[in-house]
Amino acid sequence: MPTASLSVLDIPFDERPDPDEYIRAAMEWHFGPDTGSPFWLRKAETLDFDPRRDVKGVADLALFPNVTGELREVPVRDLIPQGYGADARIVGVFESGGTTGAPKRIVCLRDWLDRLTHGLSADLDGLGIPRGVDWLAIAPSGPHMVGEMVAGTAARHGGLMFRVDMDPRWVKKLISAGKAEETDAYVNHLVEQAAYVLRTQDIGVLMTTPPLLERLARHDDLIELIGEKVKGIMWGGAHMDADTRDLLRTEIFPGCELYGTYGNTMILGGATERLGLGPDEPCVFDPRTPFVTFSVVDPASGRPVPYGERGQVVMNHVSKSALLPGNLERDLAIRVPPPEGAVGDSVADVGPVAMFDDEVVIEGVY
Repeated sequence: MPTASLSVLDIPFDERPDPDEYIRAAMEWHFGPDTGSPFWLRKAETLDFDPRRDVKGVADLALFPNVTGELREVPVRDLIPQGYGADARIVGVFESGGTTGAPKRIVCLRDWLDRLTHGLSADLDGLGIPRGVDWLAIAPSGPHMVGEMVAGTAARHGGLMFRVDMDPRWVKKLISAGKAEETDAYVNHLVEQAAYVLRTQDIGVLMTTPPLLERLARHDDLIELIGEKVKGIMWGGAHMDADTRDLLRTEIFPGCELYGTYGNTMILGGATERLGLGPDEPCVFDPRTPFVTFSVVDPASGRPVPYGERGQVVMNHVSKSALLPGNLERDLAIRVPPPEGAVGDSVADVGPVAMFDDEVVIEGVY
């Protein structure tokens, strides 16, 4: 099979490459001796296959072991592909939430963040969210990636972003310790800050998590403010059940477009809610393939479950800036066929497993 041209890795944002051609090019890049990262070049010596020869398409990403556990301690500079040379534009070093053990770390480069925020902004266009309106994000500013992602999307969509910083790790510690009163006081602190921004500024887009949306919805004055000002609500992080989503869309914030995201730092972004879903349809998340792909598997066998059945989510990230295949996530979801032209699986009815890596999963506020 001929070697794929590396130029496909820099395809324009509005175009989708041939998935298998794209994956072959990525293997050439990430495992080429002059372009690959030190981490993956070392890892290649331990694999029982040759990625440049044997990984011919998206399906072959299943050959890779899950290496995300190693990202807790690997020197982050070893994750940067050497092919960038002095031109590597680093946006930041970001970490997973640390829900199940020590946090894992990734490096985000500018070319990937630009591709990601372009897609999010295009989705907002599809929802009719006007450009040039300002944003309020009640979300972590760091070390999680979401703050940078939302700030980049707000800027690309022509808005200024107001921030209310959230520390989800602290909330998880409080919940684990049974400190309900302290947890409640901290969440009230977040709501108070958000309320002040909403009262004093013309906010057109609100981004936060389902638990924070539910807390905002306890205040009639904030429901009224959001109804008057906000055109779109982007939610992500913690999960939202179907009944809560329906209540928020139809009764509490009926004048706002509700737009969900699902993903994590380990895939440098994630999937977005399928546009055009009817009021009675479940919330389906479509990853931006072939850059991010999902599969929904039986956790015991690792084989895909039938469409419409529930399984555990496996995530793959393949871009010029990063390679993270085979990440078995702490989430269960229903396997859904992808949209036309996409590859892998879409997911619906996402929810966390009770235990992961022998740790109790606590979502908290994020």
